Amino acid sequence: MPPSPLPLGRDRERVPRPPDADPGAALDDTELAAARAALAQGRWQAARSLLARTGDDWDRRGHRVAVLALEPYAAAWAREWLLAAPGSVDATVLLALAHVRRALRDKEDPARARAACRHAAALAPADPTPWLGLLMLERDGSADAVRIFEEIRARHRDHHHAHHLMVALLAERRAAAGPDPLHEVYEFAAWAAEQAPADSPLVILPIVAHAERYRALAVRGLAPADPTTAAHWRDHRAGDVMKAAFDWWLEWEHDDHPRRLVDLNHLAHAKVCEGRPAEAAALFQRIGEHATPAPWSYPDRDPYAAFRAARDGALGLEPGRSR
Repeated sequence: MPPSPLPLGRDRERVPRPPDADPGAALDDTELAAARAALAQGRWQAARSLLARTGDDWDRRGHRVAVLALEPYAAAWAREWLLAAPGSVDATVLLALAHVRRALRDKEDPARARAACRHAAALAPADPTPWLGLLMLERDGSADAVRIFEEIRARHRDHHHAHHLMVALLAERRAAAGPDPLHEVYEFAAWAAEQAPADSPLVILPIVAHAERYRALAVRGLAPADPTTAAHWRDHRAGDVMKAAFDWWLEWEHDDHPRRLVDLNHLAHAKVCEGRPAEAAALFQRIGEHATPAPWSYPDRDPYAAFRAARDGALGLEPGRSR
């Protein structure tokens, strides 16, 4: 990592918590959606088969476990799974992430979730997913977050979800020289994009950094509540990163990345805010109905209403006429 994010201070506000149950969290992973529906009914065998097939595709595994853990009774079903298969690594990791989700909803002591993640990490030393759970629990941007992030990178250098979480943490830092000088979140995102392979979706991370920094400013009243009116999206730095990200998408888009729709939503949001509806329209065509809460909810909006309004405007549809 570059030197600027170290050490991280403890003066930041809490980053937004995930929704209790995002029905579209599986994105376009139909196998995951089916396994989650089965888990909701107590049929954990589908989750067992899904995670066994996923293997060590770490980005996909992290995405799938995190979504399965959204189910309110995921912890109970993971324990039942462990009764049937004592020592199951997959069940243990799912149980750990389920505890994390409960802790983030203030339904459980975070210490219990951390202990569950550390137990899973000891049982599966090569798996970054338990460490991803620990990073989800980091709310103060301390040096512990950096250490956990490095544990993830040691296991999977280009871990998509972990990089997004670090950007969200760094974006909250209060800048010493004003509301938004060359902020460390931009430096981190630029570093991550530069060190990633040319075909890695981490190349789009500077766009994510711009959205997260906008959120951090807007919630403090330092940027307009309507992102399309914020100069934040139209300065020289924003223009450069948005062009680079859009050019990457045109050349390198990976239809098979499990979290590609997260990136496409960020990129479409940025193009809407930049005032480039034609480019946004191309992205909305690829996104379809798969809206993601981030960044459409920023700073405090109904993400699905904001997504539909932006999509309808870019595609030239009458409000309310889209599906």
